Amino acid sequence: MNKIEGKAWIFGDDINTDLMYPQICYTLPEKEKPHHAMEANRPGWASSVRNGDIIIAGKNFGTGSSRPAADNIKNLGISCVIAESLNGLFLRNSVNSGLPSLEVHGISGIVKEGNIVAIDFSSNTVMDKETGKVMKFKPLPAFLMEIIDNGGIINILKNKGLLGPPL
Repeated sequence: MNKIEGKAWIFGDDINTDLMYPQICYTLPEKEKPHHAMEANRPGWASSVRNGDIIIAGKNFGTGSSRPAADNIKNLGISCVIAESLNGLFLRNSVNSGLPSLEVHGISGIVKEGNIVAIDFSSNTVMDKETGKVMKFKPLPAFLMEIIDNGGIINILKNKGLLGPPL
């Protein structure tokens, strides 16, 4: 993956996994779960998200438990998460899901909701295409990008023949 481009959705600090994957999701069929993402703090948000959209967030995005929050927002159509800082457990779950998540200090001060954001992984830059403002980010290690590029850890294990048939 070299580039991602999508509409920005802005969230604040301390967005926890309970918001991304609320309790009701445990009882729903897979295809219905993403429609409940963030409904406690942004009712109706999930129905406005389109494939390729990007979350821009403040500090400590993904705090909380190891709920499959990254899977849920990826399945909703989110193509990338960019935050001032990411909870470590969320970051690894995100990578394992094949959802790129980046820390870009100062990002929440330059991107406005609804603007188109372009992420270039070859130059390690994020650009708000409406304002032209560009920020650099520290690239994810190559082994993590390999997991993301393959659509997640399960796909890598399947491709290498390391997963048996479902029970």
